[in-house]
Amino acid sequence: MSKTTDEAPQSRFARLRSTLRLLYHGQSPTAQRFQAAALIVDLVIIVFFILTPLLRDNASFLWIDYSIAALLAADLIARALASTDVLRWMRQFPVIIDIFILLTLLAPTWLVNLGFLRIMRLWTLTRSSSFWRPLRKRGLDAYQPTVQAVINLLVFLFVVTGFVYTAFANEDSGIAGYVDALYFTVATVTTTGFGDITLPGTWGKLASIIIMIIGISLFVRLAQSIFRPYKVHFPCPQCGLQKHDPDAVHCKACGHVLNIPDHGHD
Repeated sequence: MSKTTDEAPQSRFARLRSTLRLLYHGQSPTAQRFQAAALIVDLVIIVFFILTPLLRDNASFLWIDYSIAALLAADLIARALASTDVLRWMRQFPVIIDIFILLTLLAPTWLVNLGFLRIMRLWTLTRSSSFWRPLRKRGLDAYQPTVQAVINLLVFLFVVTGFVYTAFANEDSGIAGYVDALYFTVATVTTTGFGDITLPGTWGKLASIIIMIIGISLFVRLAQSIFRPYKVHFPCPQCGLQKHDPDAVHCKACGHVLNIPDHGHD
């Protein structure tokens, strides 16, 4: 009797993990609806992260902050249960970032100066295959590198804007200070350097140099993804080469005959 009683909770736990695995990684209509709903919630959360510097003095800020912390914690626990190897999953860099973001939500007063890193949640979302599934379903997976480059640039812009606002703006500057920080970031990243807003001191100059260097590299990456010839993603069965010309018959690396599916492109 006791053995049967012990096995029941284990069986329920195993079924829970299996259900979560199907919801997070499955292709069924139910799983796709779940993934779409989770993505919408994540995007709403990211909008909150962007607006955090402007909402911090609002009376309801902490309630919203802790509610989002509960949502993110539930998502992390569910994704951990859905993984086949929890320890390996926890060592992944996007998961580490999400855990850090959760800490900033649970301790907004102590980690207020690191709150600008929350926008990196947008970058961690792009590490998930479900984020790109709508593009692939519509045969638009060729645009994935371009979309990824745009997202990387946006994440960098808002992270730097939050850093500049936190480190250099006056605490009571409000929306004007945030707009100034965004204006400075865009001007610096694009190297237009209008000069009407600058960061004070040696550290301000060093920060500007780092922003310009990283910003230029991100813009180059974006330009490459836009103007690079279109390639299809199709692993070669022989050598594993991932990218090929759309009309390729043989792998240019090993010469193996390819059978690239035609998704109806003209």
